Amino acid sequence: MSAYVRAGVGITQRELLRFVQQRGRFIAALVRPLVWLIVFAAGFRAVLGVAIQPPYQTYITYDVYIVPGLIGMIQLFNGMQSSLSMVYDREMGSMRVLMTTPLPRPFLLSAKLMAGVIVSIVQVYAFLAIAAMFGITFTWQGYVAIFPALILSGMMLGAVGMFLSSAINQLENFAGVMNFVIFPSFFLSSALYPLWRMKESSLILWQISSANPFTHAVEMLRFALYGKANWTAAGIVAAVLVVFLVLGLWGYDPSKGLRVRGRPSD
Repeated sequence: MSAYVRAGVGITQRELLRFVQQRGRFIAALVRPLVWLIVFAAGFRAVLGVAIQPPYQTYITYDVYIVPGLIGMIQLFNGMQSSLSMVYDREMGSMRVLMTTPLPRPFLLSAKLMAGVIVSIVQVYAFLAIAAMFGITFTWQGYVAIFPALILSGMMLGAVGMFLSSAINQLENFAGVMNFVIFPSFFLSSALYPLWRMKESSLILWQISSANPFTHAVEMLRFALYGKANWTAAGIVAAVLVVFLVLGLWGYDPSKGLRVRGRPSD
């Protein structure tokens, strides 16, 4: 087994072990979207009606429509929490130990990012299993097709968080930035309501939501759950991933990063 494989497996095992030990994090990851699914959807039925027509030309209930948005919510929160752990590891010194291993820094950071994505995928499928108990199901093709979409969207959201963590020195500051990023990204998207409905309400909000990368991540997941591919959304998500991954790797470069102001390398 090569050093790269051993390092990747070790980083992934560490993230999974940390996730298993933090039971509150797992419960919160499931309870949060379930509350929205059960309670929030009930209120929106009165506003949007019992059925809507998404781009794939199939009438569905609002409960089913909201599921991809809640999946995006899971990955969004997980991406920010994984980045929060990077800030914590940096303060505790374990990040410095990781970065001093005889492997390229971009590989180590990408492996840590991918490990966080794997954790989010576990949460997503657990959420889909519980949603199925409430009668909200999809075809088996959809459950399979969403897997690569989850990897791409999870990597993008994780890369955004990694870039933010590279620019923030203190744990307390990052916790505040998380809320500033999470809630606008989620509410100004198609996670809870179709873009055409938002356009009827406000053209400005529709334009902001259309430019929101999280919107395209949700639409990619929504199409994937129905066994279809939204290549436009996937392309935008991939482009945003590349941009923020490059920025994140640059931010963690001790000679070029945003935190290089007389501080020691970590």
